[in-house]
Amino acid sequence: MQNIKPKLLFVSITDKANGAENILLQAAHASNAGLLFLKKVNSGGLNIPDDLHVEYVSNGSISSGFSGLIKSLSPYRTDHIIFSTHPYLNAYLGFLKRIGYLKSKLIVRECSSVLTRYSGLKKMSYKIAYWLGYPGVNLVVCQTCSMRDAFVQHLPYIDGQKVIIQKNPIDIEQNLIKAEAALPVADNRAEFICAAGRLIPEKGFDLLIMAFDEIKSSRPNLKLFIFGEGPEQIALENLISELKLNDRVILKGWIANPMPYFKHAKACVVSSIKEGFPNVLLQMMILNPVVISTNCAGGIDEIPGIYLAEADNVNSLTTAINNALNTKKHNKNLIMRYVEDRTPEIFIKSILNALV
Repeated sequence: MQNIKPKLLFVSITDKANGAENILLQAAHASNAGLLFLKKVNSGGLNIPDDLHVEYVSNGSISSGFSGLIKSLSPYRTDHIIFSTHPYLNAYLGFLKRIGYLKSKLIVRECSSVLTRYSGLKKMSYKIAYWLGYPGVNLVVCQTCSMRDAFVQHLPYIDGQKVIIQKNPIDIEQNLIKAEAALPVADNRAEFICAAGRLIPEKGFDLLIMAFDEIKSSRPNLKLFIFGEGPEQIALENLISELKLNDRVILKGWIANPMPYFKHAKACVVSSIKEGFPNVLLQMMILNPVVISTNCAGGIDEIPGIYLAEADNVNSLTTAINNALNTKKHNKNLIMRYVEDRTPEIFIKSILNALV
């Protein structure tokens, strides 16, 4: 299947500008395909090009989106290739295939290794969802070798031949263009390092704040900017106050374009404890030669040119940040060679070629 213009539909839960949704948008744009979202978010949504067809099942709750999805899928029941992300949605669509409602081919992408990330009732709910829906899936896309290994190990009833590895895409040109925007006047002369992501425990922002506390005295002008929003905001604000870092660590909230900050930072940091693969890491690598990342996902320890820290280890993260800031020369060419084969066009072509 060499042509990337079959009848494609990309489906996700919301149009929130998170990592998985950005992956789908890049793939949809590369293949000029439509997008279907269960719910439209009120703020912080994807910047979707005008030439892409977009549908929303609901403006209300996600549950109402699930309940209305069957009707919205009616035009796409046959002769299409449906590409979705997020395990519950993937399982729902797979179940619709198992009962014969969907006859189109279904490709699902694993956005995280949820069966190793969670425990208890949440893990059980994912296991039930996988069991109900994933036998109906035509192709499962994992981001890394370790993610595929975990998937096959935990779900032995899924044919391993249907589970492939495809690296996340990154649109280098678009990120470079976005990075040309000017910083706000208030930050134009600031000396800072930065991080970005949802404010959730898995992102390890508390560890990053504690690591910054360790280096603050030796770098009195340096600030830490964290971009994102989420349920951990109050806990992080309390930690910042407890460490008396209110004027040094700034929770910037969600912004549409953090690329200029990535470009102008003294260093960019990924502090996650566990990830499928942190897409923001690729954006940082394109825009800044000084990138620190925890070993939070498969393959990160193989990336040339970045500064690696142990996951969930404040001391290791502190050391990596210090090493990065103290190093005078950085090999940008190594980093760019790593990302140059990750275009959205290569991403979707490779996946469609693997679909039998």
